[in-house]
Amino acid sequence: MPEETPVQAKFALQRIYTKDVSFESPASPLIFTKAWKPKIQVDLNTRSKAVADNTYEVVLTVTITAKLEDDETAFLVEIHQAGLFMAEGIEGEQLRQLLGIACPNMLFPYLREAVDSLVVKGGFPALALQPVNFEALYRQAEEAAARQAEAASTTH
Repeated sequence: MPEETPVQAKFALQRIYTKDVSFESPASPLIFTKAWKPKIQVDLNTRSKAVADNTYEVVLTVTITAKLEDDETAFLVEIHQAGLFMAEGIEGEQLRQLLGIACPNMLFPYLREAVDSLVVKGGFPALALQPVNFEALYRQAEEAAARQAEAASTTH
């Protein structure tokens, strides 16, 4: 009986694209007459889904709100930076880690540049997002899901 050759694991970036972009500056132009000491709130999320055999879409979403001391919104930016990735011969936890850690790491520089560009084009000082540890975020999400599953199983 011939021996089956194990499938060689393959991973490749197929395409990077912007899925959705939004920039709002509801208080302009008067916002430009005020002192620029904003409170910046950053909400970052990632999601992935299979779109074809061995092909996955990963979407990195950021929502950034800049408010001044009087709680007036200076600007609101939302970007969905996406990528198509081919992952063959990779399954289970290894695939989940690839989609939840490696892919967002590849998308982040594009997201970061898009944020900076939109904010500057909106008339505001440059905004450089700080680096993100996607592995730590992935581990936190896994722990939270495990705690939630444990809590659900004890309440039934």
